[in-house]
Amino acid sequence: QVQLVESGGGLVQAGASLRLSCAASGGTFSRYVMGWFRQAPGQEREFVGRISWTGGLTYYAESVKGRFTISRDNVKNTVHLEMNSLKPEDTAVYYCAAAYRLTTRSGDYEYWGQGTQVTVSS
Repeated sequence: QVQLVESGGGLVQAGASLRLSCAASGGTFSRYVMGWFRQAPGQEREFVGRISWTGGLTYYAESVKGRFTISRDNVKNTVHLEMNSLKPEDTAVYYCAAAYRLTTRSGDYEYWGQGTQVTVSS
């Protein structure tokens, strides 16, 4: 079983950049596809992006494509979400999650972090 801890959230102005990190422990990190999801107040959790086991394949939601980049380091057991050109609509709690398969469905992710708040002011 893997434990996930996100960090790096905060309050930024529109147009700024932010880098989220997710540290994994307690499992074999390279066994997992890593995903990022977000949930805004009053809304359902939505898929942001995911990265394959070795990092060779990434996939993003249309709403963040071209602005967000996911990377991973299987030596340091970390995954990052680089967010550029942030918009107020990106405001949400961001979660990292681990799955055994390449998927965008939240229900397929077995393990979740506690989330980190990102707030983008206009």
